[in-house]
Amino acid sequence: MPVPLQGNVANSVVSFADHTVSLVAVISDVRRNGRPLAGIAFNSIGRFAQGGILRDRMIPRVLSADPDSLLEPDTGLLDPGRVLKRAMKDEKPGGHGDRAAAAAAVELACWDLLAKHAGEPAYALIAKTYGRAPESDGVPVYAAGGYYRPGDDIGQLTAELRGYRDAGYPAVKIKIGGLPLAGDLRRVEAAVETMGGGGAVAVDANGRFGWTQAHAYAEALAGHGLRWYEEATDPLDFDLHRRLAEVYPGAVATGENLFSVQDVKNLLLFGGLRAGLDVFQMDAGLGYGLTEYVRMIELMEEHGFDRRSAFPHGGHLINLHIVAGLGLGGCEAYPGVFQPFGGYGPGCRLADGRIRPADDPGFGLEAKPGLAAEIARLVG
Repeated sequence: MPVPLQGNVANSVVSFADHTVSLVAVISDVRRNGRPLAGIAFNSIGRFAQGGILRDRMIPRVLSADPDSLLEPDTGLLDPGRVLKRAMKDEKPGGHGDRAAAAAAVELACWDLLAKHAGEPAYALIAKTYGRAPESDGVPVYAAGGYYRPGDDIGQLTAELRGYRDAGYPAVKIKIGGLPLAGDLRRVEAAVETMGGGGAVAVDANGRFGWTQAHAYAEALAGHGLRWYEEATDPLDFDLHRRLAEVYPGAVATGENLFSVQDVKNLLLFGGLRAGLDVFQMDAGLGYGLTEYVRMIELMEEHGFDRRSAFPHGGHLINLHIVAGLGLGGCEAYPGVFQPFGGYGPGCRLADGRIRPADDPGFGLEAKPGLAAEIARLVG
């Protein structure tokens, strides 16, 4: 079911005024409290809904499969990896795009279903599945905002950032590339002053720049000691990423628009990213789900990068559980934008710069204000 995002904000490339998100339910034959147990998920934030791909290709494939072929033999429970493989039946290699997000919504809904069946939060199930101890004390978090808004000015930006700071977020991310360099620098300088230093401010160009502009911004930003400089250029321009890493002394961040293990392998081989400094932002909700995402993390480690270099894109509950379950570096939050999906539910506790998932079974999406009503419309 497509659900519209609320709010009229924009980055340097796109407006989100008309964006939608695919909300998906996987209904089981297990009954709890007189109702079928349902797994719920969505395709992260920042892509339009993929209703056609889901309705015409992926859902019919899964529904037509032999049910036993979708089960994990040892447990007899639904296997997200097997469901993903069936959803991708007859799809050619490569050409990932929107189908990666469509498949992710289905695959992640299976994880939600499994966690609800076990009566535990998704982060606990994810940690157990992959042989890890869950981050039960929470994970580092920052607030993503600083979008361009109609009539935007420095006062509006700093008021927004003060709100995040006062709510307990130790760091923020703002957008760049939507104004001439001088105007963006004024925004960056205001953010640094508001947050008490550049180490608490990341900037995101959303792939806007070619080399000349990326380099000019790198020179202008270098003296501010920023947390990171994100997606300066097209996400598949690995050569430009390499050149940027050679001249920019601070951390660069990228990966949210890489949707497959092969894409991440190419980034590792050719993108010039530096272990112990740079940041990976792949998002399971945009890249075939948790099954594929875990392979991305393992590949990072094979190439000498710590998994704590991973800060998934998408400030929502699903990624919070994934970060806590896999022991990643941290996650972003969308406390002020992209409702009803952005941000966390009231049971999630923010303290000392860390956010702890609530103990609701699954991803806890039904406890998220505004989203619960959409889920009720979907499952009836």
